[in-house]
Amino acid sequence: MKQKKELLHRPKLLKYAIFGMIVFLGLICLYNCSFIAPGLPRARDPFAFEDGSDRVTGMSHYRRVDMDFDDQELSLEVPKSIPVCDTRYSELIPCLDRNLIYQLRLRLNLTVMEHYERHCPPPQRRYNCLIPPPAGYKIPIRWPASRDQVWKANIPHTHLAQEKSDQNWMVVDGDKIKFPGGGTHFHYGADKYIAAIAGMLKFPGEKLSNGGNIRNVLDVGCGVASFGAYLLSHDIIAMSLAPNDVHENQIQFALERGIPSALGVLGTKRLPYPSRSFELAHCSRCRIDWLQRDGILLLELDRLLRPGGYFVYSSPEAYAHDAENRRIWNAMYDLLRRMCWRVVSRRDQTVIWAKPLSNSCYMKRTPGTQPPLCMSGDEPDEAWNVPMKACITLYSPKVHKEKGTGLLPWPKRLTAPPPRLEEIGVTLEEFHKDTSVWHDRVIDYWKQMKSVSQKNSFRNVMDMNSNLGGFAAALKDKDIWVMNVAPPNLSSRMKIIYDRGLIGTVHDWCESFSTYPRTYDLLHAWMILSETEERGCSIEDLLIEMDRMLRPEGVVIIRDNPHIINSVRKLLTALKWDGWSSEVEPRTDALSLSEEKVLIARKKLWQEKFTI
Repeated sequence: MKQKKELLHRPKLLKYAIFGMIVFLGLICLYNCSFIAPGLPRARDPFAFEDGSDRVTGMSHYRRVDMDFDDQELSLEVPKSIPVCDTRYSELIPCLDRNLIYQLRLRLNLTVMEHYERHCPPPQRRYNCLIPPPAGYKIPIRWPASRDQVWKANIPHTHLAQEKSDQNWMVVDGDKIKFPGGGTHFHYGADKYIAAIAGMLKFPGEKLSNGGNIRNVLDVGCGVASFGAYLLSHDIIAMSLAPNDVHENQIQFALERGIPSALGVLGTKRLPYPSRSFELAHCSRCRIDWLQRDGILLLELDRLLRPGGYFVYSSPEAYAHDAENRRIWNAMYDLLRRMCWRVVSRRDQTVIWAKPLSNSCYMKRTPGTQPPLCMSGDEPDEAWNVPMKACITLYSPKVHKEKGTGLLPWPKRLTAPPPRLEEIGVTLEEFHKDTSVWHDRVIDYWKQMKSVSQKNSFRNVMDMNSNLGGFAAALKDKDIWVMNVAPPNLSSRMKIIYDRGLIGTVHDWCESFSTYPRTYDLLHAWMILSETEERGCSIEDLLIEMDRMLRPEGVVIIRDNPHIINSVRKLLTALKWDGWSSEVEPRTDALSLSEEKVLIARKKLWQEKFTI
């Protein structure tokens, strides 16, 4: 009987075992599949073999081999090609992708613009494929003609021309989009508006530069950046800033025009610039609620303005007489008075405030006055992923005593050692050495590119590891602008960039940069690939990110360790950077950290004939 019962139980045990195995395998599949978003490329290794493509996701499989420590090259099995993203991703900005926000179900506070801030995809969701240009893409019109017109095929969006038709932002003219120079509060041209601002400030000759004392400007809510475009002829450089919002292509148009600009928003995080970077901030109907959260956005402008810096505000609150605008004006005036700002001029639709030159006004405030002064331990120059603070940053004792920045007028400040050098522990000798070495290095770069470089080949340039700004300073005689980039651990050096009259931003190259595809003509990468590798981040991802930012027929200059250069050289064809290339061993100089090589390569203009 016992044997019979055991025989009867065996089929049941077998059924339970099979059922348990099915459940176990199902859970494994559910776990693995949960990391893959439907319709998105799977984010494994980016470099694809032509015969290994995954047609469902558009990605291919790239195999790693063991590191050969003898030749010190990266462990890459060289691919024949890299997959191309679907054409619907031709304008992809990975860390500002609203589709990703929806898919990850992020709970963001829309009232404080969190949805316009950076939210980067996790590694398993990265788009490890080459971003294709839109159909009919053409090599951009060269500067200075590009200030006033771009190819419509390159940015096939005309809704702004229709929506802002009464403000002269832009007009469609055949196969081009043209920019008459108008704006929301300067319909008749930015040039006249700029002269009017200079007149309000009583600057000589209605020149806003004021003899070189106004050099760095922050234009928030900049539209298509016509204000910044017309400042350039005054030897003023503006960081034109706007979010990727309902007017999502405004910064794309600005960069296509060759105007210094960046995607960004006054939301919950500090802007990625150091304290005391700008002589003037500008808002022309920028639609920002300056009174929210105890005036935290105005306090962010306060952090960024230099002593005595100006805030130019052109908006209905400054001139309209209806009850609501009067209420906003009175509240804003009261807040700025408590911040020790004063109105220096008010005319027509514009009011101009000035920030105090010293701490004297702050010290005279009644105890308990809001907003409060920042705590002594607060570091105003920390600017990467740092929450804004609703407090006033005091000047250092030196600035308070001197009542100013101590900066020379432009262009003298470009090569003069800034007073803040001592704050970051850099000697005068080191500063001059940096300037001299980069002057020589840039001359060598241009000699190396002589056979392929034409007049006005480069306009938008990025220095991915800017140090003290020597590379950008060496390009002062060329009709270009440079976006200097400092890693978070060296973010304090960015204030030297601004003190020299240059612009830049803090950025972590383990993440994607906040810009549209095809926005830079030249990328300069000094030791950034090896540093990325040492931090444990993927240099393969960084190379694909560089390709995303680079315009067709644009150039990369990679100065790095020989094993990095040797590995990147093998990938030029897969990246489609084999339009032209040159490799040299540069002479040793005072900034040589180790043995270096310089690889210069030009990206091809290619069109994807089909989508995966």
